[in-house]
Amino acid sequence: MNPRIYVLTLVTFAFGSGAFIFAGMLETLAHDLGVTTAVAGQLQTAFVLTSALLGPVAAWLFGQVDRKFMVIAGLSTGLVLHIACAFTPNFGALLVLRALAGLAGAMSGPAASVAAASLAAPERRGSAIAMVSGGMTLAFVVGIPLGSLVGAMFGWRATFLLAAAMSAIPLIAVIFFLPRVPAPPKREGGLQDLNLKTVWPYYLTTFLTFAANMTLNLYIAPIVRVGAGVTGAGVGAFQAMIGIGSIAGLTLGARAADREAGRRWILQGFAIQATAMSVHFAATHHVLPAGWPSAVLVATGIFLAATALFSITPVIQSRLIQATSGAPVALALNGSVISMGQALGSAVGGAALAAYGVPAIPGAALALSLTALTTLAFLFPQQPARAHVAD
Repeated sequence: MNPRIYVLTLVTFAFGSGAFIFAGMLETLAHDLGVTTAVAGQLQTAFVLTSALLGPVAAWLFGQVDRKFMVIAGLSTGLVLHIACAFTPNFGALLVLRALAGLAGAMSGPAASVAAASLAAPERRGSAIAMVSGGMTLAFVVGIPLGSLVGAMFGWRATFLLAAAMSAIPLIAVIFFLPRVPAPPKREGGLQDLNLKTVWPYYLTTFLTFAANMTLNLYIAPIVRVGAGVTGAGVGAFQAMIGIGSIAGLTLGARAADREAGRRWILQGFAIQATAMSVHFAATHHVLPAGWPSAVLVATGIFLAATALFSITPVIQSRLIQATSGAPVALALNGSVISMGQALGSAVGGAALAAYGVPAIPGAALALSLTALTTLAFLFPQQPARAHVAD
């Protein structure tokens, strides 16, 4: 593996940490700013919707800009906005800043994926993409739990300062250690060259995967409080289970991507995800005694959901790169679809919480998982599509 791909892993680590850094403090943040937890959850909806809307625009405007410069711009933008979030006076201002912060992911995420694919040998692209996705694993193992710990000790505003520091580290690493990575030729990077008939099932899979997962994941603090009776810094230990599950998922997903796994692999992932949401539903309805039995049940559900999510994403990203030759707009659209799925999930989870309480959140996530499983059984292509290479 090209060692510079580890630098790109730090990029996704910063993005993943910054995106969810406040999740463990969601209830405290909501109380401090005078809003409900469901309303506070829409900070994430604003973040991912902006990323979804601006991702393709940024790819179109900057499609021919060196990928290294795009990553630097995204990290720099994120760093400044995280600092601003730490000092925001009210919820309205924080909502605007989080919406603007979505631009950072829209700029740096697709660029990091293209750079990883460019730096890796063709037969190792699946593993390289999984390695970059592993930055999200590191975020859940270290960054996000650390955010919960720092927030419990110093307040939720400190979590955003931590996110700014986490952006500064890869920014320095990219500036000094990542080589220039030219964008793909213009004929491969434009929307006019994107065969939607070929790639739309991959976008649909991405959308459904993140919608089902984010319905529960953003509201991990109330889920852990109700299901396991744990609050404050202890939530970080459960968030770390996402990282452990993602390690398992990425290991499996990288191997699956390298051998061009198909429909059966995707359906298996959604079956695992549905099982995870069923476990959470049972935990929030207290089917086991309070104490360690309930805590183990919640931890198991978190682990299974992360394993499912991270086993699916490398397969989808690898197929998209094969089908589009790593076209920036194609990957930016996938990033937008991820964000739209996250937005739907956070909105559905918030609506379930507001209407029926915490136990309804995993029920809504289970419904989305089963919908995805049924839909993709008919629509996901068995064989990977190949990009047309012009003479």
